[in-house]
Amino acid sequence: MKKEIILTGERPTGSLHIGHYAGALQNRIAMQNSNRFETFVIIADAQALTDNAENPDKVRENVLQVTLDNLAVGIDPEKSTIFIQSAVPELTELAFYYQNLVTVARLQRNPTVKSEIAQKERFRGGTPVGFFTYPISQAADITAFDAGIVPVGEDQMPMIEQTQEIVQKFNSLYGKTLVMPKGVIPENTAARRLPGIDGNAKMGKSLNNTINLGDSADIIAAKIKTMYTDPLHLCIEDPGHTENNPVFQYLMAFATPEHFTAFLPEYKDYAELAAHYERGGLGDVKVKKFLNEVIQEILCPIRKRREQLERDPNAIMEILHKGTIKARERAAVTVARVKKAMKLEYFV
Repeated sequence: MKKEIILTGERPTGSLHIGHYAGALQNRIAMQNSNRFETFVIIADAQALTDNAENPDKVRENVLQVTLDNLAVGIDPEKSTIFIQSAVPELTELAFYYQNLVTVARLQRNPTVKSEIAQKERFRGGTPVGFFTYPISQAADITAFDAGIVPVGEDQMPMIEQTQEIVQKFNSLYGKTLVMPKGVIPENTAARRLPGIDGNAKMGKSLNNTINLGDSADIIAAKIKTMYTDPLHLCIEDPGHTENNPVFQYLMAFATPEHFTAFLPEYKDYAELAAHYERGGLGDVKVKKFLNEVIQEILCPIRKRREQLERDPNAIMEILHKGTIKARERAAVTVARVKKAMKLEYFV
């Protein structure tokens, strides 16, 4: 049976954090290991430069770090192709063709682009064209590999919608050439978009409100200890609010019945714990202690695997080199098909 194709990945602007794990990585690993899919993992360094043009060293260094995070979580180079975006020039060529299919007004309406531009202090003097048009670049990344599935966090769904519009427009103009992708978000609603540990609705490396996959046990414990919670829950006896409470949002995303059995056996599951907090009589210290145990159990094996892998950076670069060669071969097939459809074949 022919496998469906997945395209997924990250911009290398810093180490990956627990929001990436909840929103995309868990799905990515599960789909890879199901053996029903062919997976391409892009390290989107060219896109990272759209808001880091003045700091290419940062992007280059984080190519290795993001690759390490993916491998430590469970990406298997024997099952998935992990590659560097800038080393596949066919992606740039596709993006150039797709620019003719998208209006400036449509890009301006993209809610993800609008939100991210608003958060970029450095853009006060004007938004770089590359950053403004990066939904088109993402469409090139997705379609280059005929990806039908793109695992994403909820906040990235507008980018998938933009790609779908480009595919529809291209196919209507030039004939059925490109595969229509669909975005796949986590079934667990809490995992779709975790807040920052400071209560900010957005978790981000630049906001310094993340728990990183490579954080030490002590750093994780310290971060959880200072996590934002219900500001009205001043005494243990006070009724607490679990809605918009990051501690409970993280527990909803990660805590399993097995975690309760191992670390907090007086509660059967999340529902019982949340009900107790809401009626009063349960303190934040106890809940945070439980969350720390849950997160430590999840991240400890990832951290140990990462420490082993980073001892041999040359091996990691070899994985990227092999994956990039394979990715370029696949993308070249799509480019040839696209150029034939657009009547751009001249020397066959």
